[in-house]
Amino acid sequence: MEQIIFHIDVNSAFLSWTAAENLKNGGAEDLRLIPSIIGGDIEKRHGIVLAKSIPAKKYNIQTGEPIVNALRKCPSLIIAPPNHALYSEYSHRLFQYLADICPDIEQVSIDECYMDFTSIAANYPSAYDAAHTIKDSIRKTFGFTVNIGISDSKILAKMASDFKKPDLVHTLYQSEIKEKMWPLSVSELYMCGKSSVQCLHKLGILTIGDLANADISILTSHLKSHGKLLWEYANGYDQSKVECTHSELKGVGNSITLVKDAQTAEDAYRTLLRLAESVGSRLRAQNRCANMISVEIKYSTFQTVSHQITLSAATNSTDFIYENAKALFDELWNHKPVRLLGIRTSKLTNTDAPVQLSLFDYAVHSENEKSEKQKQLDQAVDSIRQKYGSSSITRGSLLHTNESFKKR
Repeated sequence: MEQIIFHIDVNSAFLSWTAAENLKNGGAEDLRLIPSIIGGDIEKRHGIVLAKSIPAKKYNIQTGEPIVNALRKCPSLIIAPPNHALYSEYSHRLFQYLADICPDIEQVSIDECYMDFTSIAANYPSAYDAAHTIKDSIRKTFGFTVNIGISDSKILAKMASDFKKPDLVHTLYQSEIKEKMWPLSVSELYMCGKSSVQCLHKLGILTIGDLANADISILTSHLKSHGKLLWEYANGYDQSKVECTHSELKGVGNSITLVKDAQTAEDAYRTLLRLAESVGSRLRAQNRCANMISVEIKYSTFQTVSHQITLSAATNSTDFIYENAKALFDELWNHKPVRLLGIRTSKLTNTDAPVQLSLFDYAVHSENEKSEKQKQLDQAVDSIRQKYGSSSITRGSLLHTNESFKKR
């Protein structure tokens, strides 16, 4: 399966996180909607601009410029002091949230990361749908927005996330660079700083397309190895992989917001089966089993309820997760329209951890007898999907229901 990479970047992180916290604490004004900045000392009016709102950009206020200059451009500018402890907290919560969606994350700064979406692509109708779901869920969960760039390489995903902001998803696959990236100024190419831009302008290279089609020997004679790197980036060449640092998983889960509210138990069951497939495959990929399963329901009224159960034996079986999720759903559901469904597993153990069975628990013995055949079936399905793609094998009960799983 072709590699799919997301670049996820918080829009004006420091200002967004400050604004979100202020609103959460009862603040009346959203800093993101007025000319405002983060940085410096409000009383002494010194320091530099660390982050700015979109309205502040209209005054040509630049990140990194002295605050005294920014105030000359906009005397009514609102200045909020930096709060690095708050930023660290928001960053940690965001990346923990993303790691629960996909473990293959490379954090590159306090407010941005790469996600190798390939391993979970089978769980979504498309990468574009998944990116919108992730983006929207971050806004609803935390109160700030992100841009997500999608591509088959890290450099192009990074470039895509820098397109029009905020709260947007953009694609930039290799096949799209001539149309979407080459017309841009070379100053917008990642890693092309001011001195490089000045040098390229002297060579008559004004756009990324000019750079992509330039003679590489001329570039290296003026910019050395950096010239070759810029030429490669302009052509979308980047073989680097997402460097994942996996922390100890505390849980694996997934949720889906439905295009149409689920009105019947059968509608909900189909969604739960799709979620169980997602959660089960991720557990198996991490060689983990779960001792606890929980189900979340969000109604069309946005009321949210959840329930959990401790299992008699740890599992990563899709069918066992599904059956328990169905039982939890039946206990919870009040027969009103359902907007969102989620399954989460926790209390994880390694797959090779010893399991103590009760001599008197028939259900445990029954599960144990079926577990080897179920394990072989799950592994076969995982192997086929990994080799031939997410749509290569589908449960009969999920045929013709793809529309049910598209995200809002």
